[in-house]
Amino acid sequence: MKNPLSYQTTEFDCGPTTLLNAISYLFRREDIPPDVVKHIMLYTLDAYNGKGEFGKNGTSRMAMIFLVSWLNQFGKVKKFPIHGEVLNSEEVFIGQTSKINVALQQGGAVVVRLRNEGWHYVLLTGDDQSNICLFDPYFRKMPYGIEGVELITDEPFRMNRRVSYGILNQEGLSLYNLGPFDTREAIILFNLDTQKTPVKTIEYFI
Repeated sequence: MKNPLSYQTTEFDCGPTTLLNAISYLFRREDIPPDVVKHIMLYTLDAYNGKGEFGKNGTSRMAMIFLVSWLNQFGKVKKFPIHGEVLNSEEVFIGQTSKINVALQQGGAVVVRLRNEGWHYVLLTGDDQSNICLFDPYFRKMPYGIEGVELITDEPFRMNRRVSYGILNQEGLSLYNLGPFDTREAIILFNLDTQKTPVKTIEYFI
């Protein structure tokens, strides 16, 4: 059984919440090892703010990279069908030739860092050729009133926002911009048992 996606508990835990949402989106509840949940919480929410307060600057990029490496190794050792890939800089964009769009079309989930009153992690779950379906773990009731950003309230297992390619691809620091290329990061995650690879598609049609 799949769980609905979750909202962050504090102002700072968008990183671990989004990673846990990625796992919930890709796997059934009964198939998720407790070790995965434990290590997401152990390795993330690690950044200090300007006052030296632990966790109050969210999750660092290095923590995300380390966690993907850990998940890949855990998957191999424990036969858990997960695989992750880290994208940086010019690799992180939305479009037909993007690894992100290809991953979404194959049933993957993508954790991206973008703008929402500061740097913020959200989960991308779908692509309709002009908009991206995403789940923002920051709870909000009121629509944004911005063209290209739509609040979705009836798809708790998949998304709560629909955002246009154009807004996401902007290099600025406005709402849902991916921002300057030198700051961009994304993590692609797959359930290898459900990933729609070209080989599986060909076998299905044969």
